[in-house]
Amino acid sequence: MTTKHVIATAHTRSIKNRFARRFLRSLLKMKRSNRLGTGFQSNEEIRKRNTQRIKTAADRSMARVVGPRKIWSRALLFKLRNRARIQVGLRKRCLVSKKKKVLGKEKKVQVISREPNRADNLRELVPGGDSMDICSLLEETAHYIKCLATQVKVMQSIADLYST
Repeated sequence: MTTKHVIATAHTRSIKNRFARRFLRSLLKMKRSNRLGTGFQSNEEIRKRNTQRIKTAADRSMARVVGPRKIWSRALLFKLRNRARIQVGLRKRCLVSKKKKVLGKEKKVQVISREPNRADNLRELVPGGDSMDICSLLEETAHYIKCLATQVKVMQSIADLYST
C-alpha cells in the first residue's frame, strides 16, 4: 500500500466518522422534535415528511463535513438555508393572513431550444454546477460522487445496525 493510498484512506475514514456523528446528531434532533406531536396528519404524510427531513439532514451533514472548500458543498448549504427561510416565511404568512390571488397577463417569451450536452446534464446534477467551467465541473463531480458513496455506506451501516 502506498503512502498516498494510506493518507487517502485515512482521510475518507475521517469524513465517514465526521459525517456519521453529525448525521446521527441530526437524527436525534428529528426524533426529539417528532415527539412534540404530529397533529392530524396521515401516516403517509408523516412518512413523506420524515423521508424529506432525513434526506435534508444527510445532505446538510455531508456538506458541513466537507466545508467551504468545494463549490458543491457551498451551493448545497446555500440552497438548504434558503429553503428553510422560505418555509418559515410561508408558515408565518399562512398564520397571519390568506394570500390574495392576483391574475395578471402572462408574457410569452420565445426560448431558443438546443440539445443539452453531457456537461449540461452533469451541471443539473451537481449542486452549483451551473456556475462551473468543464474542468472544475469534472473535479467537483468526482468529489461529490465520492461523498455520496460515503453517505450511502454510512446510512447503510446505520440501517444494518438498527435492523438487527
